[in-house]
This record gives sequence, C-alpha cells and structure tokens, in this order.
Amino acid sequence: MKPRNYDIDELRRLDVAHHLPPHQDHGLMRDLGGARIITRAEGCVIYDGHGEALLDGMAGLWCVMVGYGREELAKVAYDQMVELPYYNAFFKTATPPAIKLAERLSNLLGGHLSHIFFNSSGSEAIDTVMRTARFYWQIKGEPQRSVFIARHNAYHGSTIAGTSLGGMAFMRSQGGPLLGDIEHIMQPYKFNLGFDETEEAFCARAVQELEDKILAVGPERVAAFIGEPVQGAGGVIIPPKDYWPRIEAVCRKYGILLVCDEVICGFGRLGAWFGHHHYGVKPDLVSMAKGLSSGYLPISAVGVADHIVEALRGYGDDFVHGYTYSGHPTCAAVALANLDIIEREGLVERTRDDTGPYLAKAFAELAKHPLVGEARSLGLIGAVEIVSEPGTNHRFGGKEGKAGLIVRDLCIQNGLMVRAVRDSLVFSPPLIITHAQIDQAVSTIAKSLDAALPALKAVSYDS
Repeated sequence: MKPRNYDIDELRRLDVAHHLPPHQDHGLMRDLGGARIITRAEGCVIYDGHGEALLDGMAGLWCVMVGYGREELAKVAYDQMVELPYYNAFFKTATPPAIKLAERLSNLLGGHLSHIFFNSSGSEAIDTVMRTARFYWQIKGEPQRSVFIARHNAYHGSTIAGTSLGGMAFMRSQGGPLLGDIEHIMQPYKFNLGFDETEEAFCARAVQELEDKILAVGPERVAAFIGEPVQGAGGVIIPPKDYWPRIEAVCRKYGILLVCDEVICGFGRLGAWFGHHHYGVKPDLVSMAKGLSSGYLPISAVGVADHIVEALRGYGDDFVHGYTYSGHPTCAAVALANLDIIEREGLVERTRDDTGPYLAKAFAELAKHPLVGEARSLGLIGAVEIVSEPGTNHRFGGKEGKAGLIVRDLCIQNGLMVRAVRDSLVFSPPLIITHAQIDQAVSTIAKSLDAALPALKAVSYDS
C-alpha cells in the first residue's frame, strides 16, 4: 500500500489544539509542539511522518503479536462489517463471531474456564472480574467477601476500579477517592526487594505476605487474590518459579478465588498460550485483552470457571452487567482470525523454543555491560535493570526514577521503541520478531547505555 501524504506540521498543531493523549504530561506535550506522528507500520517496524523507522520493541502497547500490516485481518473486518458490523448481546441475542470466539478461548484456556464474557478493553475486563467475583460471593450467601488482595506496583487498568485495584502509588494519588475493600502485598521483585536473599527464601517471604494479609483481613472477608503471571507495566517482574503454585495453594487453603490478569501475558507472550499455563495453576477468573486481536480492534474477555457460571445460572434473575460493545461481531471476527495466524504460524511454540531462548541468550550477554545489574526475560518479554555499580542493585543518584528515562530516550533516538519503568527498560516485541531484529534491539540498548553514561553520572535527586 502506498503511504499517504500527511501534513505532519499541521497534524502536530492539531494534536496540541484538540487531542488529549493518555498517560501524558499535557503541559510537556504542548511545549514539545505535539506528538511524534506515527503514520504506518509493517512487520515489527513503525514509521513516523518524516519516514524515520523504529524497531517496535513494545509491540504497540504489549499487544501486536502478529506484527503490523496483516491484510488478512483487514479483509476479515471488511467482510464482517458488510455482513453484520454490529449488534448487541443484551436482547437475548448473540452473533456467530462472538459465539465462535467464546468456544475458541474456552478451549485454549483448557476447558475449566468454560465461559467467556466479552468487553472492549483490559480495564473493562478488570471491572468485570471485580463485579463477577463479588456477585458470586453474594449469590453464595457470603456478601461480606468483598475484599480483593492485589500487589504493590501492579497495573490493572486506568478506570476507577482498575486504579483502585492496581498498586501504583502515583496513579492512586490522582482522581480519588478510590474504591474500598482493596488490600496490597509485596510484588515478587527479587532484584529490588530481595537482592541478597536466596530465591527460595524470597519466594517464601512473598507468599507468606499473602497468607498474613488474608489472616489480618479475615479469611471470611476475602473475595479474591489477583495478579499478573509476570507483572508487565510494573517492570516485567518475573516471579520465582515456585511462586504461583504456592500462591494458588494459599488461595485454596482459605477458599478465596484466584484471578490471573493475562492482559499482557496471554496469547503466547511467555511461550505458552497463557501465563498461568506456564506456571501450572488453574485460576477461577482470567482477564485478557491486547494480544487477543493483536491490537487490530479493541476487544477483551474474561474467562469464567464452571462453578462461578453455575452460581450465576442458579441466581434466578439478571446479573446486570455488560457493555454496548460486549461481543462486538467485527472485533470478535478479527480476534478469531488473529488466533488463526498465531496457531498457523506456530508463534507460541516459536516463542517457547526459538526466539524466547534466543532473547535470553542475548540478554545474558547484555547483562555483562557495566551499567546493567540484571537482564531478565521469559518468552518474549524482558527487562534491563540500570545500575550505578556492577554486581549491585544500586541506582544512579541513590534512588530510582531518572536513569531509565535517559536511556529510553536514547534508544528511541537510535531507532528502537522501548519503554522505561523506573530505572529499567522493558521489552515486549511482536511474536514475529527475527533473530536479526533481536540482535538489533540488544545492540541498540548497549549503544544507548554507553551514550547515556555522562548524563547518568550527572543524575541528582536532591534538587
């Protein structure tokens, strides 16, 4: 397809004049004169309005699993729009794509999550999880079970419910008051919170925090524990290998629901269809989004276990929850076609057996860089910790916050789109990434670390 001609300067002017982008310093965007305008993309590469190419190390926003420019997905969307662009599921009606996608997801999840509720975004999926879990306990005659336990520095979306459930302090400080009956425990972030501990000791301490919190709140009041298999926006926090089975055991001991937020980890990111498959646990509710359609159209879903469905069916009246676009037929059709591509091209297995191990090997070499304290990965998600002293977790300026932004900006200048979380770079490329592109990404990070050293040495947190 021939690139369109855009007046980039005018678009940037209009961006400042009329567009409020998400998660931005709006004063800074005004002072910069507008955003960088991304106009097209192909494969793993995005292009801005000036024709500059960037290797997309974030798969859009953790989501473009099959890469950009898939005409097959555009054709499916067109055909579905011509036949039936939209209809709702409120009036005892349903559409073929939504029904087929529900069956497909239930099978991929493994069967015990037999039913699927559709939404439009990960944030909406989290709202669905919270309302479903709390309503389940009401039906079961235990309405006092309303407390959710999540983790510090967790991200579960940007709605009031998602922000309340998430554990990011800077988000929770804005737009309150937040929802009550939500508690937080430590995240399993060994590099920051257990640097000198053995993995076993750190894992035991992190799991014990959940049990201690349940006992402090009162087991009879706890509805569910929720966590991402690997925390994504929290900094690609890969837990100890026994963490999730032991977390599940605590949940079962006290009869609380286990919720896995698979919005980032689902659809092959960890080298398994879902992150909870990798860790061998069986959650009661699973939220998913992003990779479900590879970001081509907005859709999310919640997998619901059989015993919860049975309770809903035995209630005898409506569960008054849902959205205008729940089960949107065009979005569902594109999601089905996206899953076809992932299966046909073996992207889950390729991530597990080929590109994931290749990235791990490349990161092991990057970990030798004197500014890298740890370079960790699982499947095709990873993080590079920036430190001031080799062999430590010491930060420039003695505190986290600025080094990651400095190196991120240099990576982008050098042609690699990555994200900074505190003083780490996070990496989550499309699942179609090649060995050569992984090499390019890692060499760009190393080059940017080298170039950042003068600015890093000047970092001060006193001003």
